Amino acid sequence: MIGPVVLLTTNLAPGGAETQVALLARTLQARGWTVHVVSMLEPSAFQEELARGGVELHSLGMQPGIPDPRAVARLAAILRTIRPAVLHCHMFHANLLGRLARFLFPIPRVISTLHSLAESSRESPDVTRRDRLYRLTDPLAQTTVAVCQAAADRHAEARAVSRDKLRVIPNGVDTARFRPDDARREIARKAQGIAGADEFVWLAAGRLMWKKDYPTMIRASAHRPGRKLWIAGAGPQEAELHNLASDLKADVRFLGLRADLPQLMNAADALVLSSTVEGLPMVLLEAAASGLPCVATRAGGSGEVVVDGQTGFLSPCGDPGRLAAAMARIEALPIEERREMGRAARAVALERFDIGVIAAQWEQLYRDA
Repeated sequence: MIGPVVLLTTNLAPGGAETQVALLARTLQARGWTVHVVSMLEPSAFQEELARGGVELHSLGMQPGIPDPRAVARLAAILRTIRPAVLHCHMFHANLLGRLARFLFPIPRVISTLHSLAESSRESPDVTRRDRLYRLTDPLAQTTVAVCQAAADRHAEARAVSRDKLRVIPNGVDTARFRPDDARREIARKAQGIAGADEFVWLAAGRLMWKKDYPTMIRASAHRPGRKLWIAGAGPQEAELHNLASDLKADVRFLGLRADLPQLMNAADALVLSSTVEGLPMVLLEAAASGLPCVATRAGGSGEVVVDGQTGFLSPCGDPGRLAAAMARIEALPIEERREMGRAARAVALERFDIGVIAAQWEQLYRDA
């Protein structure tokens, strides 16, 4: 091994990018690397998972929305103690902080990771300022890695990243944890009050926020009377979405934050994603590994996971009617064809997105230093 690796992340909270950071840290540690995770904000998830995996977790103690220049000094102090060979940064603020830390500590290699097509803040689609900051600090990172080709192309076209320093390494999924399991399906469906084998259940999972465009999903579900939609997750739009589902009389069950997502994947018949902004959605990888066919909007790298017509169907963003039509196509398939679609999705997950396959790509990039 070349020395310790530090994964610097903006946050450790329930979310796709954060899930990937924690999973990558545990996987690398299990493969013989010495891995530390540093979160800029106080972590609210994954602490126990990282501890069980032998990964040491540090926090810079920052508060959301409050700039704190002392964080650079705190990070430099941690780096002086660990003396990493690689500082691997995740998400916009951590990418900038990791680059600036080079002025205080001689880090041999800094890698930035782009987790979204547009790393915008809150409900603003404007990424111009962030692209400019990426461009100004680009010389301070040896490599920038995007989690999907769509994100790589968008940032390169905006000149936020030098093309000659840009690579694509997709997110990975734990295909042992997320897998088809008939016994688990029966137990999970009974636990959710689904008595009949013929009752069709759609599952959605993710933070209840504007980028996921749940209103389009709920309106599409209202087009499908008699079909159930489960939404697992929490977020700032929760009350608004409850009201919309009630107004439309859509059969939507809000499940809140769940630790049993693999079981819910087995209980469902298909997964739906309605995002307008994405990177490479972890929920699509988890569904594919679980053998679920998916309907997803063409946001970010969704089309790099869902093979249209083979493992699911793709739909335009923001169009409830087209999304409902794609959902209807899944529902209309004979059960054996739907299962074959799920098996094809699982095969894609094993071949291209298994976390072991992805960790090996990161290991090679670290060694290239």
